[in-house]
Parts: sequence; C-alpha cells; structure tokens
Amino acid sequence: MNDAFQDYILRVTGATSLHKIADIQSLWSGYGAISRFGLKGSHHKTIVVKQVTPPTKGAHPHGWDTSISHQRKLRSYAVESDWYKTYSARCDDSCRVAKCLGLDASAEEFLMVLEDLDASGYSLRKNSVTFEEACACLRWLANFHGTFMGQLPVGLWPVGTYWHLETRPDELAALKDLALKAAAAQIDQVLQNCPYQTLVHGDAKLANFCFSQNGQRVAGVDFQYVGGGCGMKDVAYFIGSCFTESDCERYEQSLLDIYFAELRFALIARKVAVDPQLVEQAWRRLFPFAWADFHRFIKGWSPGHWKINDYSERVVQQVLRQMDLM
Repeated sequence: MNDAFQDYILRVTGATSLHKIADIQSLWSGYGAISRFGLKGSHHKTIVVKQVTPPTKGAHPHGWDTSISHQRKLRSYAVESDWYKTYSARCDDSCRVAKCLGLDASAEEFLMVLEDLDASGYSLRKNSVTFEEACACLRWLANFHGTFMGQLPVGLWPVGTYWHLETRPDELAALKDLALKAAAAQIDQVLQNCPYQTLVHGDAKLANFCFSQNGQRVAGVDFQYVGGGCGMKDVAYFIGSCFTESDCERYEQSLLDIYFAELRFALIARKVAVDPQLVEQAWRRLFPFAWADFHRFIKGWSPGHWKINDYSERVVQQVLRQMDLM
C-alpha cells in the first residue's frame, strides 16, 4: 500500500497506526486485494480495506483478457465507489451492508475503507446453505429491491449485473447456442421494459453474503455491478448460485413465494408508491427471462460450466417458446 493511502486511512479512522492482519481474498483477475487491518488509537479496532491496483499483465482464469474486460473492471470499481458514497447509507438492518469509512482514488487505483462485518456480527461465510439460510439472503434481496424501487441508477451501471448483454460482446460472439444468441437482445429488452425497475446488486451469489452465527441474518458485500434493473435478475442468479439442478426445480416456487412476501412487506413499510401485487405479477413472469439472460452469458463465457444443466435449458426453451408468441 502506498504512503498516501496509508495516511488517508489513518485520517478517516482517527487511528495513530495500522497493521495488516490478513489478506481476505484477491480480487478477480489479479486486480488487487481485500485485507483486514488492525488499528491503534481509533474506536474502530479493525477495518476492511479493498484496494484496487490493476495488474500490468492480464491474469483472467478463462482467458478473457481484453481491453473491453479491463475497462469494464475499472468502471466496476468506480461504480462501487459511487455506490458506497451515494447510496449505501440508505440500507438499514434488513439489507445490511458495511458502513463506508472512506473512499480514495489515484490514477487507476481505488481504495475503499469499510466497516469490518466480522466484528459487527457477520463472521460466517458459507459454501452451501440450508433452505432457511437461503431464505435469509432472499429476504435481504427483497428489502434491497424495496429500498431502491424506482431509483434512477445515477453514477451506477445504467443496467446492472456483471453479465449484462451490452457489456459482454465477446461472450455473445463466442456463444454456440444459435437460438439463444438470436434471442439475447429481445430477452434483455423484455427485462428492461418492465415498468417496475429498482437497483439490483448485480452479483448476488452466495459468496457475497456474510452470515451471523445463527444464520438468520446476512449482510451483502461487493457492489461492483450494482445498477438499474428488474429484481428477478438477482433472485435467479442467487438461486442458481447455491442450489443443485434438482433443488432449483424443486424449490423454485417456494423460494419465490418467500421473496415476494418479503418484498410486499418492504414496499409497504417504506411507503413506496407502487402496488406490491402488480410488482409481483410483473416480476414473476420475468423470472424465467432473468434466468435465460444469465444462461446466455455463462454458455458463451464458459461452455463447460456446472451451471449449464437440463433445468436451465428447459427454462430457456420455455422463454424461447413464449417469445415466439409475443
């Protein structure tokens, strides 16, 4: 870490010194690291620092090292900085996020100084979840979507999610599924034309949720791809991130019921000027479209990926048949 960033951390935390405790994880494609630091002289005993320092040579695990990829990543960190600066304080305990203590940037480098969620009671990370733990994440998403219903994504991605069609021309070009490829723009347009738009997390996989010890409360992290969109994008992506093919099919309706019950509560509690029943009707119809939208990306990006399964293919075929009638 350069001296200017160290001085900045000391200033925003009021600390007299800092020391690295551990690296939590590397950023995708070698673009930096997330680390935990200990502080002296501050009421914050520990903090988490996300430092973005782009590599001089690409290191993408699937070989997608292009100028488009590089610029997308840089834009994602600028978006995340804007998210913490402008929007994150609106998230209450029902869609908990880390408090932002400071943001700094230098050339292509970014620095985010964040609350340590481990120290705040969200210390568990999970590779798999029970049905009840998955529901805790869906309730977080429902409250997040309810909080930002109707919000214009100023300073964020105009259309959220890291797989958005407009930002993934290389993966679309590589897609061998010609029917899905031909329908990709229309699927994207159907999702964008929904009259009920909110902010979507954009990368709402299981790995981006931190759990309390009892698994009943969660906090969300990683807002690089937050932007406008239909909430079903987050819901479909999350369900696909933590359930097997058979469980996706088995639990789909139950999981959606739980999500929409919480969304209804969130909209009413926040006095959002929309009819929750109309939102649910519109979004339920779009769940398969959101699933097909991500499937389009994953088939082009990594054709052998485990998420490419018979359930997803059936959902896509359902969408394609429906589009033929539109």
